[in-house]
Amino acid sequence: MESKLYLVPTPIGNLDDMTFRAVKVLKEVDLILAEDTRTSGKLLKHFEIATHMHSHHMHNEHKTVANIVQRIKNGEAIALISDAGTPAISDPGFLLTRACIESDIKIECLPGATAFVPALVNSGLPNDKFVFEGFLPVKKGRQTRFLFLAEETRTIIFYESPHKLVKTLTNFVEYFGADRPVSVSRELTKLYEETIRGTVAEVLEHFTKKDPKGEFVIVLGGKK
Repeated sequence: MESKLYLVPTPIGNLDDMTFRAVKVLKEVDLILAEDTRTSGKLLKHFEIATHMHSHHMHNEHKTVANIVQRIKNGEAIALISDAGTPAISDPGFLLTRACIESDIKIECLPGATAFVPALVNSGLPNDKFVFEGFLPVKKGRQTRFLFLAEETRTIIFYESPHKLVKTLTNFVEYFGADRPVSVSRELTKLYEETIRGTVAEVLEHFTKKDPKGEFVIVLGGKK
């Protein structure tokens, strides 16, 4: 394969969402950089991909980028995958991509799965213009971010973990108002996929009574 960096999306739950092209690339590159080699090992085994893997995650990417860039310069084809979805979307990938661009290394990003697109499309909220926020700050900068987003008129997309979902929806009531429309999707493409739509107050009440489980995408209507 041509010496370059390949950014390869992987399924967010349902393995049938893996593309033929993604499998082909992962089989033919010299090395796969994986966020968690144990998680990705299951994917590679399922598709009979024997390519060697190295760990590349948020805790080591600053140290490994220079070496990876040099390996590609030396002629290797290297693919980057995350645990699920498209690399660099709330996952490692930006630092390596930027370093490759700075070193005039070719980059090829394959199309594929990412969680926020199906959540946005099936939300019923305007999707001609939207803002992707990803994960909110846990403490420092959280209030500042909410105050800034309170004036946003476009649809806003967030990622959230199950143990922080109720807190985040409570913050939505405080900063955006109880009547703001919201759609919360969980476990997208998986067996227990579910989307709850309504006002922020209604959806908060739902998840106050029902313990949140799984990974969540929140789609919030913009300010009228």
